[in-house]
Amino acid sequence: MLLDRLLSNLEVEVEPFAMCLVSKGWRLRLPGPPTVLLHFVLRGEGVVLGPDDAPHEFGPGSFAIIPRGALHALQTPGEVENEEVLPAPCQGALLPQLVAGEPDDPSLVVACGVLNVRYGGTLGLFDHLHEIIAVDMADTPSVQAAFRGILEEQSQVDPEPGSDAMTAAFMSQCLVQLLRRLSRDGEEQIPWLAALTDPRLACALERILDDPAANHTVESLAAAASLSRSAFAERFQAAFDRTPMKLVSDVRMQRAATLLASDTSRSIDEVASRVGYASRSHFSRAFKDHFGTGPGEFRSR
Repeated sequence: MLLDRLLSNLEVEVEPFAMCLVSKGWRLRLPGPPTVLLHFVLRGEGVVLGPDDAPHEFGPGSFAIIPRGALHALQTPGEVENEEVLPAPCQGALLPQLVAGEPDDPSLVVACGVLNVRYGGTLGLFDHLHEIIAVDMADTPSVQAAFRGILEEQSQVDPEPGSDAMTAAFMSQCLVQLLRRLSRDGEEQIPWLAALTDPRLACALERILDDPAANHTVESLAAAASLSRSAFAERFQAAFDRTPMKLVSDVRMQRAATLLASDTSRSIDEVASRVGYASRSHFSRAFKDHFGTGPGEFRSR
């Protein structure tokens, strides 16, 4: 696709960051995040451990991307003598501090926050990520400058107008640089990112995203990709960790949720039709299966 198109159509939501302060000889164990978690090293050298305690070294200017639900830990290099376990995420405070050791003398300072990043409002940037990704961006000063901007915006007691938009813009800069790096050096870490360089899979994906309400079938998408049905289905599953028709359904549901939330003048029947359902009852069942609540209740919330 057109990686250019992907980078031009990112939708970014950034929740407030916390500051992780880890002293020499300490480990900070963190709970599994409800969605993808981003760590950015502001100062010091360290290691992030995954659920199996596999180490990923990172230093100043590095990102570590944590999959949804993955228990993990931050620690300083060398021997660890003490451990602090955080039982649940902190909420409420401006830039809350998560401390392992002495807060006035940390060897490792990491900003961490939850991200929701989608392409075209539908395809999650880190959907189905299974492994921690650690990327050294120390050689990209614009990333560090953008991250300083994010923290400045989020540390304001009385945020200025447009603060959320500014934060999202800064994070978009970081993510564009991160995706450039991954597309060049580590496509295999995000399988669908590599798939975007395959014009056949990219063509099929564009068909789905451009018109999710169309009467897509595995056969029609395979034909658009100029592949046999079996070869297309196998490649698509490997790239996107779901079948072609499951992705069609996911895209339709995300578009429906956006319509229900943003255009309350449109009836549920109209929303159903806009995303490819001729029957309201069929749409309502599919919506409830996806979101756990019916479209009417979803809208009222």
